[in-house]
Amino acid sequence: MVPLTKSLLSLSGRSIRRIATRQTHHNTGPDFHDRYGNAILLGGLTFCIGVWSYVATQTGITWNLSPVGKIAPQAWRE
Repeated sequence: MVPLTKSLLSLSGRSIRRIATRQTHHNTGPDFHDRYGNAILLGGLTFCIGVWSYVATQTGITWNLSPVGKIAPQAWRE
């Protein structure tokens, strides 16, 4: 067996409870995501909207969204 699997299978109920209580008593302050998560999310959203706005309006790409009315059938050749 893999050593990690052996150690996971050998955990008893008492040791699991001890680990759980040790983790609940560990007080931490706000981590990076609590402090900066929303700002980074909004910054990324602003960046994406800005880039797509530039691409859609300034690059001159013909998007060709719908072929309806643009394709005409050709006459059949025998």
